[in-house]
Amino acid sequence: MNATTQNELHHLSNTHLDALEEETIFILREVAAAFERPTLLFSGGKDSLVMLKCAEKAFGAGRIPYPLLMIDTGHNFKEVTDFRDSRAKELGAELIVRSVEDSMKRGTVRLAHPGESRNVHQSVTLLEAIEEFRFDALIGGARRDEEKARAKERIFSHRDSFGQWQPKAQRPELWTLFNHKLQPGEHFRVFPISNWTELDVWQYIAREKIALPSIYYTHKREVVDRRGLLVPVTELTPPKDGEKVEIRDVRFRTVGDITCTCPVESDAATPEQIVIETLAADVSERGATRMDDKTSEASMEKRKKDGYF
Repeated sequence: MNATTQNELHHLSNTHLDALEEETIFILREVAAAFERPTLLFSGGKDSLVMLKCAEKAFGAGRIPYPLLMIDTGHNFKEVTDFRDSRAKELGAELIVRSVEDSMKRGTVRLAHPGESRNVHQSVTLLEAIEEFRFDALIGGARRDEEKARAKERIFSHRDSFGQWQPKAQRPELWTLFNHKLQPGEHFRVFPISNWTELDVWQYIAREKIALPSIYYTHKREVVDRRGLLVPVTELTPPKDGEKVEIRDVRFRTVGDITCTCPVESDAATPEQIVIETLAADVSERGATRMDDKTSEASMEKRKKDGYF
């Protein structure tokens, strides 16, 4: 880390993280107290790892009172799924994995063509998992700064008996009073880090020394520049005719399905260096890295109404 970076970090306060952490711990405990069958959505990504760290502080290592749930498209980065498995084992937490491929075998998910992204179809598999385990609360790592539709979310986001989200029918949240009332078949999506930003997450990762999958840090990768995004070259995302394959130093700001997640150019190798990069970023992490959000302004909102995270 150069002298400029050290100087900037020296003047960057992180005292607000204590209040954010306290709020998150309060919400995690509130879920444990108010619901019969909650679960924590755990992808192995940075936001879910931050929540897991807060859950450790809330309940103690090895004593998280709800299982971890992962909806796997089958097209996730191996570095992330391997890290997910090892972290769950390390914590002694129950990890439930449900796959979009299983939904395809049941016929509840049908792809328009073999190359179609499975990302949007996670909604079906998630709703099937909710029905299978009768979950009444799902704790997710979404933040309001990620995307316009996410900014409309309450911390306790009500879903109807079809698993659908109605943004105009959300319940008021005054101070720390949350309405937990549910009708049969309904559930809540709970977002304890709603008030965090990407910068907060990286400052917290740096402060707490939270281990992450390696692809969050700089590494060399084959990519093609497509519509302003650096698309990783893989078997699932091969280059198109006329595209030039380049090897660049990149990192992932967010991780998800390979078919719709792109890295950004970066030489940041530590959380502290990423904090400095994030300070200078003028595009949200989803806006800079997610192909599935580029289709229209309402892409995320439509998916959320259909049951997406």
